[in-house]
Amino acid sequence: MTPDRYAVLGNPVAHSRSPFIHALFAQQTGQAVDYGRLLCPMDGFDAAVRRFAAEGGRGCNVTVPFKLEAPRLAKRCTERATLAGAANVLRFDADGWLADNTDGVGLMQDIEQGAGLALAGKRVLLIGAGGAAAGVLGPLLATHPAAVVVANRTAATAQALVARHAFWAAQHGVRLVAAPLATPGEAFDVVINASASSLQGAGSPVPATTLRPGTLAVDLMYGPAAEPFMAWAGAAGATPRDGLGMLVEQAAEAFALWRGVRPATAPVLQALRQALASA
Repeated sequence: MTPDRYAVLGNPVAHSRSPFIHALFAQQTGQAVDYGRLLCPMDGFDAAVRRFAAEGGRGCNVTVPFKLEAPRLAKRCTERATLAGAANVLRFDADGWLADNTDGVGLMQDIEQGAGLALAGKRVLLIGAGGAAAGVLGPLLATHPAAVVVANRTAATAQALVARHAFWAAQHGVRLVAAPLATPGEAFDVVINASASSLQGAGSPVPATTLRPGTLAVDLMYGPAAEPFMAWAGAAGATPRDGLGMLVEQAAEAFALWRGVRPATAPVLQALRQALASA
């Protein structure tokens, strides 16, 4: 049987662990899947996706910096992709492409199941207001935290993200506000770094007073990129967590969207951590 082709598209993309993850998912579920990486020119995402589909691709993941562009290529968007204004998954259906965003639900799965922390009633700081933060915010609000503060370097971008989610926040009884990076508030229960600071080698763009002993501090990055943030969080007595769990959980959601079966994530996350440790 010729395997169905999928890929992750981005720039950069060589570092992506998605092929490793999806190979294990395919093995676990008995699905015939061939999953690779495609480096897209910064001004050539649209053409690269269309070429991949024309050559027989069945769907793709989308990573930085193209998540905000991806929904425009689809005929249909899921509710969470529409709310985010960003997509990390495309499925090439014959009657029109479907765009979805599995980042947020993947992160919530990792926090609530992987880290064992129920988000209901918690105070959460979300750092960043770009495509990554946009994908996270809707599913975060759906877990019914008491309050979510969005802190971003450009105030207008944070305010626009908050405005787009205001109705959704009200529906779930969550206080949602934007704040400056320098003064976002103190002693949050959960701090989520969805900014580009880790890619720039910075520890954190917010003060250490945002943390308290026991705060769950999650960086959406993993590997060396996440180390400065995790060291910063650990030094303040917080509980640091990288983005590997989220990466595996969002990939499982994408796999289920493509193949109709959701793989078990715990053994894949364990195998991924072991592979990275021995690399």
